Amino acid sequence: MHQHGYIGRKMRLPELKEKPAIIIAAFGSSTRATAALQIFKEKLAREFPEYETFWAYTSEIIRKKTGLPGLQETLAKVEAMGFRRVVVQPLHVFPGTEYQQLAETCEYFPGLRVFLSETLLHRWDFIKESLAVVEKEFLSPDDGLNLLALHGTPLAADPVNVVYLGIEGLVSDIYPNVLVASVEGVPDSDAVLARIKRQELARHYKKVKIIPMMYLAGLHAEEDLMGDEKSWRMALEEMGFTVQIPMVKYDGKEYFKGLAYYPELLDFFMQRLKRCLSLGNYY
Repeated sequence: MHQHGYIGRKMRLPELKEKPAIIIAAFGSSTRATAALQIFKEKLAREFPEYETFWAYTSEIIRKKTGLPGLQETLAKVEAMGFRRVVVQPLHVFPGTEYQQLAETCEYFPGLRVFLSETLLHRWDFIKESLAVVEKEFLSPDDGLNLLALHGTPLAADPVNVVYLGIEGLVSDIYPNVLVASVEGVPDSDAVLARIKRQELARHYKKVKIIPMMYLAGLHAEEDLMGDEKSWRMALEEMGFTVQIPMVKYDGKEYFKGLAYYPELLDFFMQRLKRCLSLGNYY
């Protein structure tokens, strides 16, 4: 009888899947993020209809609020479903601390071959390609000044700081009227705003366009960039600038235009995923 029970349990094991699963690792899904994530989901379904896709969320705060699964939980789920290979595509812009945490989770998950794909701005070529897309939003030197808003990191020892500072140098070399600042960390936003004031750039430029280099321009855009208290907008308006930020309409509502709303950048994410899937299918 014990033996029959054992055979029954063996028979209930899931059939092993031939193709790898796709897991999309997003920061989180607040109400502001819903539209942007829906656009990505629709594109993913069109581009990779033959794969089963799952979602994981890296923000502990959002997971606690919503009960959405983290990466470890989602990996366990796909393993239980019979997958033996998984491709994880992060929706992160930069390969910072959160990306390193994803890599650790992928590396130490037994029973699965996990292939971690690259972020949007993982390589210098990717950064140049993405800037060429975003620059369509820039005011011309005759029209005004542009301020690229990076998320940044509060951690001084985070290796991604090299990328942030590298972007600042690259942008200043390419564009005469574009500056870069981070909401957290470097390039320091207070220092950049102080430089704008010190150099009296309001004499040369009447307008400033703040352009978020964040996948989702949600709470940071609402509060830190365009808010009514101690925001970049307030500081710039005090210097005499007129301040604007790109907006986008989706499903009848207006949103701050984060990187999620540039179709070409979504194509770049699909390219990252396609490349990683070629590894996941081969090995």
